[in-house]
This record gives sequence, structure tokens and C-alpha cells, in this order.
Amino acid sequence: MALVTTKEMFQKAYDGGYAIGAFNVNNMEIVQGITEAAKEENAPVILQVSAGARKYAKHAYLVKLVEAALIDTDLPIALHLDHGDDFEICKSCIDGGFTSVMIDGSKHSFEDNIALTKKVVEYAHAHGVVVEGELGKLAGIEDDVNVSAEDASYTRPDEVEEFVSRTGVDSLAIAIGTSHGAFKFKPGQKPQLRFDILEEVGKRLPNFPIVLHGASSVSQEYVKIIQQFGGKLDDAIGIPEEMLRQAARMAVCKINIDSDLRLAFTAGIREYLATNPSHFDPRQYLTPARNNIKAVVKHKLVNVLGCAGKAN
Repeated sequence: MALVTTKEMFQKAYDGGYAIGAFNVNNMEIVQGITEAAKEENAPVILQVSAGARKYAKHAYLVKLVEAALIDTDLPIALHLDHGDDFEICKSCIDGGFTSVMIDGSKHSFEDNIALTKKVVEYAHAHGVVVEGELGKLAGIEDDVNVSAEDASYTRPDEVEEFVSRTGVDSLAIAIGTSHGAFKFKPGQKPQLRFDILEEVGKRLPNFPIVLHGASSVSQEYVKIIQQFGGKLDDAIGIPEEMLRQAARMAVCKINIDSDLRLAFTAGIREYLATNPSHFDPRQYLTPARNNIKAVVKHKLVNVLGCAGKAN
């Protein structure tokens, strides 16, 4: 099976009241853990690559890893650029085999965001690639994304129709209270997503796929393991999974998950090396890390996203 776009995936997700998981990948073990879980649960999946991942692993290596996953699983997989911030990086990914790109012009004015997004859409559509745009700014830090709480802003529903019609984007990331990075809220704070905004956006853009970024739930199990074996992490909580399930039942067709994977992967390595200090074979300590990725993804597919069994 060849790489697919997200167009058919999102239509089925919208009609079925579930969401597709978009999981960030950085190396072979992460790709394997994600796609093995998706294969076992017969779930469609989006593998997404950030600018930071391209700097770390290089574009060609990541594309070939995803192509290997296609051969291994025969699943519908889309390869997506996460948070492209200019035309050139989007063009590079379109020319380099990606089937989907995100152009994040949210740091610009409304008019400049439209102009940049439209430019990417025109080039992408001419090459059979779909485009995700963004309105509103999520707070938090992750890879090259760094937005302070003061600069964050909710998406304005009265802008979404004009943005989509003038740009021609295929999906839209909105800001309703999620946050980039692992440590979104301190203990005692109550995360709250603005479902009123999501509902209004859904009314203004019927049958149109909406995307949630910054949607990791921050498993305390993995946080505690990292803390136990020498990691200096603060206690924090992420987005409650029931809120994500509610979003998936509404207009949200794609939910991005990255920090949960990083925590699980790191916890596996730290725990193994702490209990086996004389071992130095990477295959030994990367195996539990990969297994943790697989466990997290299986849980998300079945219990949060609702897309298990939806690959065919």
C-alpha cells in the first residue's frame, strides 16, 4: 500500500464520530511502536514529522522509515509535516514525498496568515497533497513552537469561514484550550477545553475536519518512573482523556500526540538502565522504550480516539 492523504480518513472519521491519531516520529523505534499498535488494532494512522525531527533524523531517513512501515503493516498511513512555518519547508516536504503538510501562519496577522496559507495550498494541491492551516495560538513549548501564555489566543469562530474559503485548506487546527508540551497545568489547576468554541466552529464549517494540537494527557505513570530514576520533572497534568473523547465525537477528526510518546519512551530507557546498569547494548534498552510507545498508542486508538478497527 502507498502513502495516502488524510482526505478520505477525515471524511470517515467525521461521519463516524471518531478521530485519527497523529503521532510525532523521530526514529525507527518510535515508528515501529506506533505502527505495530495500529496494525494490531487495525487503525488508520498519521505519522507526522516536525521541523525538529527533520533536523535530527534528516528528511530522507524519516521518509524511508515510514515507507518501511507501509511494507510491514499494509495500513493506510499518511505522512504529515507538523507545524511548517514557511512556504519553503512545506514545499520541501511536498516535493519530498509527504502526503500532507501543515502551514502554521498563526503568528502572523489574519490577512498575512491567509496569504501564506493560500500560497502553500495552491502548490500542495497542484501536487496532490493536502494542507492543514491554523487559526488561534496555543500556548506552550515543543520543538520550534514557543508561545507564552500571554500571547496565546482562542480561535475566533467568526473568522473560520472566511479563512477556509479564501485559503482552500483541507483541515483547520483551532485553539480551544489545549497546550503544547508535557507540562500544561500544575496540580490543582483544572484543564478546561472551550467546547462552546468547537461547537460554534462546527456549525460554521459543517462537515469540515477540525484538528487539535497539544492534546497529550501526560501519563503520571511515566512521569513518576522518570522521577524515580533520576529525571527532574515537575508534577503536572495534561488534557483529561474524556475531554478528548468528547472532542472526537464532535468536529475534531485529527488529534496530535507527541509528549505522551516522549515521556513513555524516556521512562522505558531510564527504568531499564537503572535496573540493568552494566548493560550497554542499545537493542536492550530501546526495546522497552518501543514497547512503551506501542502500549500508549494502543490505549489512545482504543480508548481515546475511537479509531480502532477503522483502517478498512
